[in-house]
Amino acid sequence: MVEGIYSVVFIAMGSRCEIRIAAANSETAQCLAARAIDEVRRIENKYSRYRSDSVVSRINAAAGRHAVECDRETIALLAYADTLHKASEGRFDITSGVLRKAWNFRDGVLPAPETLAALLPLVGWGTVARKQTSVFLPQPGMELDFGGFGKEYAVDRAAEALAETGITHAYVNLGGDMRFLGPRPDGSAWDIGIQDPRALETTVASIPVRRGALATSGDYERFIEVGGKRYCHVLDPRSGMPVSYWRSVSVLAPLAITAGSCTTTAMLLEEEGLDFLERSGMSYLAVDHQGQIFRRTL
Repeated sequence: MVEGIYSVVFIAMGSRCEIRIAAANSETAQCLAARAIDEVRRIENKYSRYRSDSVVSRINAAAGRHAVECDRETIALLAYADTLHKASEGRFDITSGVLRKAWNFRDGVLPAPETLAALLPLVGWGTVARKQTSVFLPQPGMELDFGGFGKEYAVDRAAEALAETGITHAYVNLGGDMRFLGPRPDGSAWDIGIQDPRALETTVASIPVRRGALATSGDYERFIEVGGKRYCHVLDPRSGMPVSYWRSVSVLAPLAITAGSCTTTAMLLEEEGLDFLERSGMSYLAVDHQGQIFRRTL
């Protein structure tokens, strides 16, 4: 059977998403992609902080009051968050999402120092009480936010849903976080362009990928400029202020959740991020604040 490559586009997690898949025709591609899209929707509904009935919202609503029982999937994600916190020397902190209350990247205004000062005591993964089946945020007003790896987790789950049906020539792309199930039908790699963080219509490199995952974090995704200085959405949990050393970091890894976690951790570690990327053992391409490119290809 002759197969073509079809694109199934949908919106999820506030992003334009796409599944590119080898199939006999467009209708078949839509049917094959449906199971993966359902899995993305499931994860978004379960962990979105924008839904009052999500697991994350229930945990946050109980802050300072009582522990919340969690299922196995949620407990595993919390354990992963703990691993990231340790690997990043405390910079990757899923309680730091509360700082978004101080930052408005639409109006172009810096938060007042007293606003940040009031929120910083609510940041502290180390104070969160976790048991085998429950989690407790000790202070009223504390929040968990899975935004640092939730989308990448959904990418992996969607890709696994496709793989379970025997698909071997496809990739999942949720807003730039990607997982590849195999090469194109002719065996060639997918060529993925890495966006120039200062000229968004151009690329700084093209990376051939046959299998695995690719994720990018950058200071161009959400930011404001005040007094000629760029303030991006990646916030240091210690100060509440944006990081500024890297313009973008891209990582190739076996899983999207690993690739995305590495890019964000490198951004948060600033000058120390390059050493972290080297120790990770994975391929990467990073652009620093001066536009210098660092890369390692395995």
